[in-house]
Amino acid sequence: MPCFAQQPTYYKDIAPIIARACASCHRPGEAAPFSLLTYEDVSKRATFIKEVTQSRYMPPWKADPHYARYANERLLQPGEIQLIADWVDAKMLKGNKTATTAYPVTGTQYHRPPDLTLKALHSFSVKGDNTERFVVFRVPFSLKDSMNVAAVEFISSNKKVVHHVNYAVYDVAEDIDINVGEDQLNVTDSERSRYDEYAPLRKNMRYYGGWIPGASFESYPADIGWVMPRRGVVLITVHYAATGRDEEELCGINLFFRKEKIKRVASVINVGSGGVGEKDIEPYFFIQPDTIKKFSLQITTPHQDQSLLYVWPHMHLLGKTFKAWAVTPAGDTIPLVHIPEWDFKWQEIYKFRRAVKIPKGSVLTVEGVYDNTRANPANPFNPPRVIYSSGDMKSVDEMLTLVMLFVPYEEGDEERLVFQEKIP
Repeated sequence: MPCFAQQPTYYKDIAPIIARACASCHRPGEAAPFSLLTYEDVSKRATFIKEVTQSRYMPPWKADPHYARYANERLLQPGEIQLIADWVDAKMLKGNKTATTAYPVTGTQYHRPPDLTLKALHSFSVKGDNTERFVVFRVPFSLKDSMNVAAVEFISSNKKVVHHVNYAVYDVAEDIDINVGEDQLNVTDSERSRYDEYAPLRKNMRYYGGWIPGASFESYPADIGWVMPRRGVVLITVHYAATGRDEEELCGINLFFRKEKIKRVASVINVGSGGVGEKDIEPYFFIQPDTIKKFSLQITTPHQDQSLLYVWPHMHLLGKTFKAWAVTPAGDTIPLVHIPEWDFKWQEIYKFRRAVKIPKGSVLTVEGVYDNTRANPANPFNPPRVIYSSGDMKSVDEMLTLVMLFVPYEEGDEERLVFQEKIP
């Protein structure tokens, strides 16, 4: 047994690591298969935790830390990995819980209870027939007044069956019925044109966000945010993963308001498949069988300098690598994100530690490599087929997409707009 001047304990040494790097997934209702919220949860799997952290299989984090760094990193430092191993080898001492101990808690992952929770009007029954599904939920709301939003969090009664989610908040005029269209619209086997049933509701979008396994919440630093309208709807589009047994799922969002006035409204742009510049992807987006192929997209940022707050890269099953960067008019390269080993199951919203200034006229490049060979274990077809980018959500098609959250730049944003993750 190792000899320690002071042996590590769960509450003093291990719980803070679990809270930061593991508990966002390993809690009830999340995607992980078991919880790690208590000493008992962790200690009974201690040997396994030691093995998967030493091999760096867990916690999953796909972005290259040598390319760009983020506020919500789950990477473990070598000292933390060794501390876990030392704790396990020293018979997993529990220690004493104190008022200042950082340890996982249940409930919302934001640092306080939500001010408003909006849920779908009905749950959805996911059939256990190993078929992925796409369902849109209409969630109407009517408040006493509009509110300034500091953070938003996707919630679900059963995240194990959810692959990813997109949601949009719309301001709806008084003369339009917020109950237009079905409460839930299953577009799995139908034309996406059915989404037009919600057209009267979709005239004034206030915000667009999303969730993938491993994500916690979307929050905004300083005086940044967006305004929740007094009256409107949230349209939540859920991609349900294929499952082998019948499941039930109820989704929604938590909203956290702030009293302070929002001086700059955060905007979201979707670049690539299904968004800005989709037709400019080169070469033409189709992947022949038994080929590995690279595609790229370049767009020039218009109008004014921007402060970039987060990036969300997206590809499907054939993705191998993803990279995005900007080159300023002065010729400086700004690294945004690099995923050297793409994993469809682990996609992230990468929040910069500090706002990244993107000068007007910068050229943004998005680059993706795809493997449509038999050697790719994630390939959904054997033998491989021709794959297209339809801008759709189907996993067997492909996408090259980068979602970005930004605000107009102001002098000093690099120091003022700082993300401080508070994941319990």
